[in-house]
Amino acid sequence: MSELPSVYGGEILHVDLESGESEREEIDPEQARALLGGNGFAAAQVREHVPTDAGPFDPENVVVFAVGPMNATPFQSTSRGVVGFVSPMTNGFFDSTFGGTFPRAQKTTGFEAIVLHGEAPELSTVVVDEHGATVAAADGLAGVDTYETCEAVREREEGDDEDDVHVIAAGPAGENLVRYACLVHRGRDREGVAGRGGSGAVLGSKNVKAVAIREGSFEPNVADESAFRELTASRMGPLMEETQMLTDYGTSGLVNPINEMGKLGMRNNQYEQADDEFAEAVSGETLEAEYVSEDTTCANCAVRCGKHVTVQSEGITEAKIPEFESLFATATMQEVDDIKRVMKANDLCDRLGMDTISWGVTVAFARECAENGLLESDSPHLEFGDADGLVELARRTAAREGVGDQLAEGSFRIAEALEDESERYLHGAKGLEFAAHSPRGLKGMSIGYATSTRGGSHHDTRPTLQYSGEHDETTEGTAEFAARSQHFTALGDSLTQCRFVSEGGWGKRIDDRYRDALEAATGWELTTEDVEEIGERIYTLERTINVERGIASRETDTLPHRVMHEPIPDGPAAGMHCPPEELEAMIEEYYAFRGWDEDGTPTTETLERLDLDELAG
Repeated sequence: MSELPSVYGGEILHVDLESGESEREEIDPEQARALLGGNGFAAAQVREHVPTDAGPFDPENVVVFAVGPMNATPFQSTSRGVVGFVSPMTNGFFDSTFGGTFPRAQKTTGFEAIVLHGEAPELSTVVVDEHGATVAAADGLAGVDTYETCEAVREREEGDDEDDVHVIAAGPAGENLVRYACLVHRGRDREGVAGRGGSGAVLGSKNVKAVAIREGSFEPNVADESAFRELTASRMGPLMEETQMLTDYGTSGLVNPINEMGKLGMRNNQYEQADDEFAEAVSGETLEAEYVSEDTTCANCAVRCGKHVTVQSEGITEAKIPEFESLFATATMQEVDDIKRVMKANDLCDRLGMDTISWGVTVAFARECAENGLLESDSPHLEFGDADGLVELARRTAAREGVGDQLAEGSFRIAEALEDESERYLHGAKGLEFAAHSPRGLKGMSIGYATSTRGGSHHDTRPTLQYSGEHDETTEGTAEFAARSQHFTALGDSLTQCRFVSEGGWGKRIDDRYRDALEAATGWELTTEDVEEIGERIYTLERTINVERGIASRETDTLPHRVMHEPIPDGPAAGMHCPPEELEAMIEEYYAFRGWDEDGTPTTETLERLDLDELAG
């Protein structure tokens, strides 16, 4: 057996929440070579430990915190972590990534993955250091918001070093099992949000309020220090040039350019271009000019895409700036251009612990249902353009109060309960609401969303290369593009490199410099084909989990009514959509490229080629 590269900490920590005991597992070097870490490790743990008939809120579900081989090295943009679990939104495998300082701190404990099993007997915190884990009562933290929880746990657990404890927490929404409740990590000057899929709800179902990491002594040692140092240094100049928009505005800088292309969802995606005045009001340029109080950054990242905003009239001080996806969900999808109220709603979502995308798209869906007489409610806030109502609905959703109890279930479950034409207004796939990138205007996102293991996630197939400024209405080569993009993102999320900053390395393509850096870090000899096969293996493992859980098939690889039957009505992308016959043709091409059978199940030959039968149990 080969040795595990010394860039790895070497162990996985399993924590029994009921007994409070923890157990160490040595990492198999062959599995590290096959799945890298992060997303790959999380998927392997979920497949090994979660029975296929276990529900998201059953104690048999696990929550996996995982990092990758590049984490805590000098290479830029490597302070990302992964949370893996079975999702309350999709009932399938889900991984959600986040930044900040928590992932780097986890790496220093030597635990590449921390797996939480079972259910704590009372509301608890889990504190991990290099010796193991402690499960203790979360006294005084019930109902406390994420920011205050992170601060309280940090102050409780800090030793002599005031910067050695890093915390991620569920908010009131997680305690109340809002299905898309998220986890929020707030350090002294940077936030990280594991936003999508419902990780906060799963942690809440386990009676865990927060997980804290106390920094350890492990330092990753790269195999070829000279080559690694040279690659890291040579990457800095091009990296800063490529990410200048992120440095200037964060991801909110995408509002104006995507709106100009006519691919920015408005009013629950009824149309896809705002007027210039509306777009400017909610743009990154406006936020930077009027509200940004400071730039922030994750550990070891020079890009500094994080921003804090201050709005005294809203009682907002040093809040996290809304990301582009959040502006889509809480501003343009609502027809709300009051940016102060939008920031307040986003700040509440962060503090209460809710995914801004699923919450915002669910609210927009409910507003269109109410507009058409399909959703009866005593709430006065289900009208498009109601900015004050947006803020109130955030509070009600987290508390499951009134109409908030329906909103807390997500749009797909609302539609299922209504049993009427409300399904026509859904904007998502496989139970998860779509992110901002248009499945009507971007053909790669049409097939990408339909086949995503996570549903309506833009972190599987990436939209970046599709924003060429032109509106390609053909689908030639699109299925292969979508599949390979899914490989690349699986790689980045398993190395736990930042999706924003490393887009040029593991999003649009495999950049040889990134492959060379991985090779120098691990000592493995890797061709570009070898690296892409790792990504394919990880993605196929995710698909296999979902097939085994009965939620991934040709029937579920589909798109909502509006995307397939209602063309974009006006603007530069007018007429674009993805009719059923077009999607069907792309799916056939996609399955053939992947080596899946006609129902979307990876064939035995494909699993054997990727060594999944041996590596994933």
